[in-house]
Amino acid sequence: MNEPATQKAITRFLLHLHPPRVNSQSIKYTRTFGLGGIAALLFVLLFITGMLLRFIYVPSEKGAYDSISYLQSEVFFGQLLRNMHYWCGMLLVVVSFLHVIRVFYSQSIYHERRKNWLYGLLIMFLVIMSNFTGYLLPWDQLAYWAVTIMTNMLSYIPVIGDGLATLVRGGAEVNEGTLLRFYHFHTGLLPLLMVFTMSIHFWLVRKAKGVTIADSSKKEMVNTNPELVYKEIVVALSLILLLIAFSMLLDAPLLDKANPLESPNPSKAPWYFMGFQELLLHMHPGFGIFIVPVLVTAFLIYIPYVKGLNANVGVWFNSAVGKQVTTWSAIYAVVFTTLIIVGTEYFFKFQEWMANLPVLITTGLLPFIIYILPTYGFMLLIKKKLKAGKMEVLISLVTILLTAYLVMTLVGSLLRGEGMHLFA
Repeated sequence: MNEPATQKAITRFLLHLHPPRVNSQSIKYTRTFGLGGIAALLFVLLFITGMLLRFIYVPSEKGAYDSISYLQSEVFFGQLLRNMHYWCGMLLVVVSFLHVIRVFYSQSIYHERRKNWLYGLLIMFLVIMSNFTGYLLPWDQLAYWAVTIMTNMLSYIPVIGDGLATLVRGGAEVNEGTLLRFYHFHTGLLPLLMVFTMSIHFWLVRKAKGVTIADSSKKEMVNTNPELVYKEIVVALSLILLLIAFSMLLDAPLLDKANPLESPNPSKAPWYFMGFQELLLHMHPGFGIFIVPVLVTAFLIYIPYVKGLNANVGVWFNSAVGKQVTTWSAIYAVVFTTLIIVGTEYFFKFQEWMANLPVLITTGLLPFIIYILPTYGFMLLIKKKLKAGKMEVLISLVTILLTAYLVMTLVGSLLRGEGMHLFA
């Protein structure tokens, strides 16, 4: 009697997430790579490990670092617990980013899925903010100066920048007030917002009849349980085992206790913000911190509402031409962005050559135009030579933006040394 009742309860729960039957195409692993489910599982693991960490962690300037040291050295499996939480957080940023890319390149953002694209972008923002607020909590040199750099960047935003930076920090510099703010955001408000937005996100996927498929004419339906559920269980168990193994082999970083009087050289932002820090080395802060991010964000929000697109929903890269466009656009972005970085580092000193012009032009408008005009010319060439449609041109632009940011992230993280000099 108990077994059927238990099975019935599980089935009812699963029906909130999945329909009773699904298209066999939609549950192929290469359709989504399980990225959405993996992200949800990582969030659950972060919640569990975070709740356990709260029993030890002391959110104060004097107690934060010591509580982490005590956790790692004195608490049974304390080091493993912190490692799990840290690596889950880092992996969640990567998986969420890949999930957004997958959804775009499979054209799963149009028609009834437009709203869910916006919720996906919001969740991506919340994931980054959650990771960033947690970055400060160990209160070591790495965390302190990374957050110092990022909060200083806020001050470059026109008009409201200084006030916003002060509000985030709770003062003129990163201090105990900053730590408390970040702690409460990290452990309270942001998780609640993520649960709320993720619930809507999953509901909208369910409402849109699940994952998009390339050929909707094939309607071979299979039972969700066990065809899909068993696959999800295998992926979940495999991920947990891999995370445990990785956390046993590699510890989360912890440097010396934060010292406001001793800045490390170089001081770098968290890796997922390194693209912005790299951009600031080549462009005026007003452009790098405000104009460019606002334009890119507005563009990403607008993508599902662009009219006149020949979008093939569910088809990777939209068409065979789209695959070629993506490849050539990625190559262009890697080569051209690298040339820009090396060129502005060693050769193109516009501020020195045009000392009489305002700095906003020599380090802002001019570098912006230098990147925009060749990129516009490249997309015109793609359109003409490959006979790319409007959708393929849109894919080209998104690919260039993503690749350029990845190149700047890698250069800033791996190739910037002392004094933030290239190859130092």
